[in-house]
Amino acid sequence: MAFLQRLGWYLVGLSIGIVFLVFFLKKKSGEEGLEFCYFPNCRVLKDMRSKSLVFDENLPEQFKDTVLITSFLTDGDVDFGKSDTEAEPCKVYIIFHEVNGEDYQMQAENCSEQVVIKTIEKAL
Repeated sequence: MAFLQRLGWYLVGLSIGIVFLVFFLKKKSGEEGLEFCYFPNCRVLKDMRSKSLVFDENLPEQFKDTVLITSFLTDGDVDFGKSDTEAEPCKVYIIFHEVNGEDYQMQAENCSEQVVIKTIEKAL
């Protein structure tokens, strides 16, 4: 094979690879609504966002706000040291998040069909 033929095949393969890469990165950038979670914190929060929310009856009315809960489940940090990930039937997670300049923690039970918000209080 001559150099020009090899160069031609190389450029064909390169262009196919670039087209594939553009479509893959376009989906990963969020235009298609796909989200790639690799770390445990992201995976737990994504799983909890996909389920219906239920508020505990002891939760104060001021915290029964889905926008507040969504901010916890989007930008929060799961404390796996304080969480009980082996609990049955629902895993219990402690999630920290800053709200209006103050740190809060939320205790949530992650069940198979729903997420039960147990408590929200200022972090110590």
